[in-house]
Amino acid sequence: MITSTGNPLIKQVRSLRQCKVRRAAGLCYAEGLRIVAEVIQLGAELEMLLVAPELLVSEFGLGLVQEAHKRGLPVIEVSESVFKSIALKEGPQGLAAVVRQRWHFLESISGEEQALWVALSEVADPGNLGTILRTADAVGAKGIILLDDTTDPYDPTAIRASMGAVFSQMLVRCSFQEFAVWKAKNGFSLVGTSDKAEKAYRQVKYPERLILLMGSERHGLTEEQWRLCDVVVRIPMIGRSDSLNLAVATGIVLYEIFHQRYGVNTERQPI
Repeated sequence: MITSTGNPLIKQVRSLRQCKVRRAAGLCYAEGLRIVAEVIQLGAELEMLLVAPELLVSEFGLGLVQEAHKRGLPVIEVSESVFKSIALKEGPQGLAAVVRQRWHFLESISGEEQALWVALSEVADPGNLGTILRTADAVGAKGIILLDDTTDPYDPTAIRASMGAVFSQMLVRCSFQEFAVWKAKNGFSLVGTSDKAEKAYRQVKYPERLILLMGSERHGLTEEQWRLCDVVVRIPMIGRSDSLNLAVATGIVLYEIFHQRYGVNTERQPI
């Protein structure tokens, strides 16, 4: 059992709070029972499982540790004080994981029937990104395309907001120019959102092979991004607010796409 907060391994884990360290190492830190369960159940590349026996009292959590042992995954025990020194929230549950990041290339995106992706341009808030990942997973989307300076999906805040969906979604990072060239060569339709659009989001029949493009929190779509879209839709509002939270707006449009594809009362769980 590791009992020193100055242990080199513990220092390495703690350093994963920094984006530059995560990118250089290709790793991320995930904490909490549900998120670690997603890591294990989805077969993400686990570098190590960190367990604090004094804190881990959940039968579900103990079962996850047993499953990790059965699979031969590395499990490292640490003291309560050590775990709290790396924990991201108060009242930690005593279970965390260091996981290898997984990225894909634009060319790996397949044009299969009913393929749905979300492209995000320069999203700054990791909480928004994590919430969009969670919603994308819920509606059966394949993944997220991160354009230009969009924030890190492996930021601890994004991972927590995604509730582990970051490990189920395919992730692609590229520039908008690279995306525009790729889009011209592939059969995907591109739908954007803007309060200046003529059609409301429910007035459009969404195509089968679709990418939903969302602009930044502050500026929305640029003129260049608008021109690349096959159609742009708006979300009507009648109150004093002139905009919606980015994650909320993305969820509204994604669920209209879901409704058109699967119906209102479906119990189907798309893959």
